[in-house]
Amino acid sequence: QVQLVESGGGLVQPGGSLRLSCAASGSIFSPNTMGWYRQAPGNERELVATIFGGSYTSTTNYADSVKGRFTISRGNAKNTLYLQMNNLKPEDTALYYCRLRQRSEDYWGQGTQVTVSS
Repeated sequence: QVQLVESGGGLVQPGGSLRLSCAASGSIFSPNTMGWYRQAPGNERELVATIFGGSYTSTTNYADSVKGRFTISRGNAKNTLYLQMNNLKPEDTALYYCRLRQRSEDYWGQGTQVTVSS
């Protein structure tokens, strides 16, 4: 069983920064794909960024709307996922979810709210 727990959300002013974390526990296999997704009220869940890889290499992918502002990364133990979000905009307001995909199975966290407002 895999569990994903997100943290780091909050209220921030436009132009500010936040760092989201996702702690994965349970049976984690390598390689795998981890990612951040978000869902704003009335919208579908959308990809923010993903990172694929094993112990030594990784490949990242970003939505066009966050390129140059957000950075996805893993911790040294590979079971922690981060999303550094800079120059936040009101349109970044959403519930942010962590996802792990391994061996054709998907796991999701409960989400952490990010609100960008003055």
